[in-house]
Amino acid sequence: MYVGRGHGRRVDRRSVASAKNRQVEPPGPKGKRFDYVTVDVDDHFVVVAHMHGDETYFVDTRTNQLAATITGTHGVEGVEYVPDQRKVYTSNSGDNTIGVIDIAQRKVIKKLKTEAKPDGSTYAAPFHKLYVSDERGKAEAVVDVRTDTIVKTLHFDSETGMPQYDPAAKLVYVNLQDTERFAVIDPQDDRVLAQYPVAGCRGNHGMALAPEQRRAFLVCEGNNLLAVFDLEKHAVIQTLPLPEGGDVVKADPARGRIFIACYSGAITAIQALGSGQYNKIADFPVEKRVHSLAIVPETGYLYVPEEQEKGAPASKLMVYSLPGER
Repeated sequence: MYVGRGHGRRVDRRSVASAKNRQVEPPGPKGKRFDYVTVDVDDHFVVVAHMHGDETYFVDTRTNQLAATITGTHGVEGVEYVPDQRKVYTSNSGDNTIGVIDIAQRKVIKKLKTEAKPDGSTYAAPFHKLYVSDERGKAEAVVDVRTDTIVKTLHFDSETGMPQYDPAAKLVYVNLQDTERFAVIDPQDDRVLAQYPVAGCRGNHGMALAPEQRRAFLVCEGNNLLAVFDLEKHAVIQTLPLPEGGDVVKADPARGRIFIACYSGAITAIQALGSGQYNKIADFPVEKRVHSLAIVPETGYLYVPEEQEKGAPASKLMVYSLPGER
């Protein structure tokens, strides 16, 4: 049975999780929580935050070999690649800092003191600004990446979830997960332009965008849903059920796909339809406690950190592919 052509090729529901065709074993402690993963497309790296291992890994996607282990990133949660500065920024909840990694030197060259529990981040390239959600501090730190200084901190009446930069509208969006709202920031002057309700979505934490389709995808942790938010209408237009523990969501707009990592032991795959709606392909099984992933745009491969294998402690980065993309 084939499901939804969407913007990409047809996908066979029975084999959407086709294979663990490669894996990497980072050197950090086994059984410890990982967090965000990002992609450095210029250097062919995936960058992996080993939150409770206090390390950040650079993995070469051409060889699936470990290229570097970066220490000094205590409690690292968020990781963000900034191409024009040749840097990666880490959100270090262990010491409430934003770490600046020089990619050429493969080391932390500076730390910026922030508020409580820095988490997700996004880069607004035309403005040379990094936005870091201080989740527990109910704030958004704004970093000028040319000087590596915090130039402004925005405060909200809610814990802040994942932010995202929209290159089409030149705006930054932030999930306000306690108040179930979607905030809009103008990066020209860092004013909060508006806050919109996300009806039916409780605990909106994870976010991904399909800018050309004018869609945001919000993970509703409080009621196990994915909410499709229309960026023009400023409203939720569709919800899809998720397994328990949905966390990080990533979009692959070129292929019309969205993937959500769920802590209960699944990755949900969703396909865009020509109608502008979205259809769930499958909840394919992975190890429990998986809650993050990244997509390499060139191949469509998913890089998924796992902290256990068949219930035993592990430290692995699994590489999954869809049929026809190996």
